[in-house]
Amino acid sequence: MTATTSTSPTRQIDVSASKCAVVVDESLPTGLAANAASVLAMTLTHRVPELIGADVEDASGTVHAGIVLIPVPILTAPRAEVRELFERATEDPETTTIAFSSLAQSCKTYDEYVERMSHTATAELGLVGIGVVGPRRSVNRLCGSLPLLR
Repeated sequence: MTATTSTSPTRQIDVSASKCAVVVDESLPTGLAANAASVLAMTLTHRVPELIGADVEDASGTVHAGIVLIPVPILTAPRAEVRELFERATEDPETTTIAFSSLAQSCKTYDEYVERMSHTATAELGLVGIGVVGPRRSVNRLCGSLPLLR
């Protein structure tokens, strides 16, 4: 089981003027990096529901679920830089930032996550990824020079 921490409540944004990025620890094995990225992306769309477009109908009449309206690049950085990016992002009141910890990634159930988190200070969490959405300039300032996950 995996879970996230968030620094901002659900808020409405202008998607057309926004950018989104997910940053994961460059040392994570592929499976754990994919897990972190997927949990972060899902939680961002929960916090910022307007990131998801309306359902669409194909030429056969089948309705397909709406997908994300803007690109969500998966970027990498050293773990220490992930923490630094999280701290900088949370200082910007225009961004929504989600953190994902190694503690969360190691839990088998949500109950275990809740229990372990209740005994762990924020500074003790090893962040393995963050998700951020906000004005383009803010997200570019934070993540613009980071490489894509390969």
